[in-house]
Amino acid sequence: MTKRTSAKYKIDRRMGENIWGRPKSPVNRREYGPGQHGQRRKGKMSDFGLQLRAKQKLKGYYGDLTEKQFRRIYREAERVKGDTGENLIGLLERRLDAVVYRAKFVPTVFAARQFVNHGHVKVNGQKVNIPSYRVKEGDVIEVRDRSKQLAIVLEAAQLPERDVPDYMEVDHSKMTATFVRMPGLSDVPYPVMMEPNLVIEYYAQN
Repeated sequence: MTKRTSAKYKIDRRMGENIWGRPKSPVNRREYGPGQHGQRRKGKMSDFGLQLRAKQKLKGYYGDLTEKQFRRIYREAERVKGDTGENLIGLLERRLDAVVYRAKFVPTVFAARQFVNHGHVKVNGQKVNIPSYRVKEGDVIEVRDRSKQLAIVLEAAQLPERDVPDYMEVDHSKMTATFVRMPGLSDVPYPVMMEPNLVIEYYAQN
């Protein structure tokens, strides 16, 4: 099992929340953290602890991005005009692996990264195999013809626990998705509460 694949189970347990809303999450069975000290009563969290947790949750949600990747996205969000927290969410949602996951072409964000890496996806007719590739408004993302019958693709489209958000138009009969507009925090269908404002506070102080 790769580091990334095993990570998704650890992240849920560490956060004590089912951050992807998956029916198989270990948190659905027990809400305490992993390890022998997981059941200890938790004390009140410090401001730093809350900020760190918000960062780890958001970073984990997008496939456990590395700290270097995540900090770079934060710096970019800071430079763009407007609310930094909203910009951060918009930039994360424009990642190609996130778009493939949102379009329900694959069941998990970890599978989306691998799917893109292995060359199953085209953007505006061109093959793109970089998960962090940033899509723009109006871009058309599609599953390559020879990949449309893969079991993982057919299963994902049937998943009941996720809906395609309205900032994307998806046609599952053709396996195409159009990225209509950049979303804000309230547009993104997170199964748990995300707090980008705390992430911004964390980076502002560290």
